[in-house]
Amino acid sequence: MSEKPVYKQLAELIEQRISNGEFPPGSLLPSERILAKEMQVNRSTVIAAYEELRAAGIVERKQGSGTRVSADIWGIARARVPNWRQMVERGSFLPNLPLLRHIRKETQDNDLIDMASGELSADLFPQDFFRRAMAQQDFEWHLGYENPQGNLPLRETIATHVKTLKDIDASPSSILITSGAQQAIHLVVQCLLQPGDAVAIEDPSYCYSLPLFQSAGLRTFLLPVDKDGVNPEDLAALHRQHRIKMVFLNPNYQNPTGTLLSCERRLRILELSSEYGIPVIEDDPYSLTSFTGERIPTLKSMDRHGTVLYISSLTKIAASGLRIGWVIGPQMVIERLADAKQQIDFGHSIFPQWVAHTFLQSDDFTAHIDMLRGELMAKRDLLVRSLQHFLPDQADFLIPEGGIHLWCRLKQPVNENQLLKAAIKRGVVFVPGSVLGSQKGYVRFTFGRAEKHLIHEGVSRFAEALREVSVKTSV
Repeated sequence: MSEKPVYKQLAELIEQRISNGEFPPGSLLPSERILAKEMQVNRSTVIAAYEELRAAGIVERKQGSGTRVSADIWGIARARVPNWRQMVERGSFLPNLPLLRHIRKETQDNDLIDMASGELSADLFPQDFFRRAMAQQDFEWHLGYENPQGNLPLRETIATHVKTLKDIDASPSSILITSGAQQAIHLVVQCLLQPGDAVAIEDPSYCYSLPLFQSAGLRTFLLPVDKDGVNPEDLAALHRQHRIKMVFLNPNYQNPTGTLLSCERRLRILELSSEYGIPVIEDDPYSLTSFTGERIPTLKSMDRHGTVLYISSLTKIAASGLRIGWVIGPQMVIERLADAKQQIDFGHSIFPQWVAHTFLQSDDFTAHIDMLRGELMAKRDLLVRSLQHFLPDQADFLIPEGGIHLWCRLKQPVNENQLLKAAIKRGVVFVPGSVLGSQKGYVRFTFGRAEKHLIHEGVSRFAEALREVSVKTSV
């Protein structure tokens, strides 16, 4: 059976019939309805096939006049239309997974209870501080192109920030400012790896959903996550078999499981990293959200051999729209990443860098983090109680001690697409587990984005959707 989409197969068949003279130049082609019936396909397939031929200049389509073979099909007088569809499908940088694009579109276009988006709700942004900072009107920073690594005062502030709160020694020259953590990961992949390289990622993980690894031609291998994070011996086994070139980890309140990598496993991973020369990319968006206020050691703070590249941001603790992230690593690596970033965008916008610098230096930052921990813990507790109330026998989960995600296992098999569709119909959205990992039967609820007073109602609607889909499955 051909792997080529049906509409492409149909377009090629029609083109062949035109070439054979069955449909001469200027002749009217069958209507979409008639051709769909003749070929036993959906009308939308015929529309896509005709559009493919129109883009190639083979047919002409006019509203109310049908589809005709181009009168100048074998000449040069006609204007050629770029085959945009083909270009979009053949581009080397792959699109997001269709399910993720669908979720994003639904959350943008509809008023849903959002338990899918990996960000904070608007009431958890430090809006009052931002308003006061803007009202002071004391902005005096240079408005030209910035240092490729980012604004120096901000990098100095981040160096102090990570030393004070995360026990990470970093100089401004070892820091690169990025547009959030995802740009940092993208730069690392593009600049430090080559097509065919083997990398290890957690399973499940946010990285599992990122097509950038596939776009770069990398071979990805999975490290299963249990209640204590990944098992270092799995990494050792993968390296012996595939010569792992890099490992991507989210050790603190991992997305999506909410787990903490145990101290013993952290030490063993660093030992393996040093022994085999495997760089560790540590993505740390959540460590400051510890609900107990406990300071969680990062891998970078424990790194004694310079094998860890550390990535963090203000996205999950301040405001996603600020687009401020950073990478900390060896200076030669930072300079390489900075060169690539400059080629992409000529450096980061100065205004969000100024806001981030001002915020991190202020007393408001500490007060904001204290507030954030309390509010996120309250949201988590609401989510846990709601799940226990509405799904007492249908689901189980680990209760996270920080972060914004809860990873939930459904005890009965269910069609994920049908469940998502049924949930959206009821006004609530979540992320199906297969988007984030190799195992089915899981869902990720994000309690950071959902407003507190809507969490109970959101779980109620999800439970209704689950009951509907479960009944259909059993029948």
